[in-house]
Amino acid sequence: MTGAGNYTFSSDFILLGLFSSSKTSLVFFSFTFFIFIMTITENTLMILLIHRDSRLHTPMYFLLSHLSFMDILHISNIVPKMIADFLSGSRTISFAGCGFQIFLSLTLLGGECLLLAAMSYDRYVAICHPLRYPVLMRDNSSGLLAAGSWLVGILNSIVHTALVLHLPFCNSRAIDHFFCEIPAMLKLSCIDTTHYERGVYVSGIVFLLIPFSMISITYVQILLTVFQMQSSGARQKSLSTCLFHMVVVIMYYGPFIFTYMRPRSYHTPGQDKFLAIFYTILTPTLNPIIYSFRNKDVLMAVKNIIQSNFLNKN
Repeated sequence: MTGAGNYTFSSDFILLGLFSSSKTSLVFFSFTFFIFIMTITENTLMILLIHRDSRLHTPMYFLLSHLSFMDILHISNIVPKMIADFLSGSRTISFAGCGFQIFLSLTLLGGECLLLAAMSYDRYVAICHPLRYPVLMRDNSSGLLAAGSWLVGILNSIVHTALVLHLPFCNSRAIDHFFCEIPAMLKLSCIDTTHYERGVYVSGIVFLLIPFSMISITYVQILLTVFQMQSSGARQKSLSTCLFHMVVVIMYYGPFIFTYMRPRSYHTPGQDKFLAIFYTILTPTLNPIIYSFRNKDVLMAVKNIIQSNFLNKN
């Protein structure tokens, strides 16, 4: 439906995507498909392990199970559409489909930002205040942290999705991105979006800068505690864990902050697509490896399940 002034309110959009018809794109498509299958498998296995093994019924793994679920939903919200478009040659997405992508993406991105901060707080209490851990991180505490991450993410997403979809769009409906993301959508608007962009900055402060600052502070405190450890083996293991965690956090928050905290005039399609790959495709793949599968308890749970299945077959 088209309104006055050649504004488009409910027509389909076109996602220009990441892939073209070149051989290089075929290789990149194959790699993306492999990453998608790997991510779904890893995170599903992580959720099953946490559910089945009683030793993993702790606040930390409870939060990790929510992180895995968010990662499954997030990559499933984006990559299957990319795959379908590449195979079919069609790049259109309906107005409703685009709205749903924006809503789910913002819910999961915002929720994960808050959840990662909650997980860093859990590690801070466990390492820096181990005697107070049972009090500060009771079972209901981790539940409240997870529920709060989901709820605040959903509320923020509802507001931004509604505002973006009510913008009048010009004749060009081609979104130069591989999914419907707010910065790319704003470029199609026929009106000045300065006031709305200020709202995006406010959300960026709440969901990006504050959680990232909290995570940085907690890891500094953790490192100071680790350096005081008497055992060199425990110190080295803790340092390695902290380093890997911070690398993943920076890979997630860094591109996310760079994308959402810059004025629209500074955005370029190629740069936005490259940065989005980190927080939509790569980090969901790395999270289970960094946070879980390097952990002795998780590896032991995998071993126990394999052994129990083997014994049952015999």
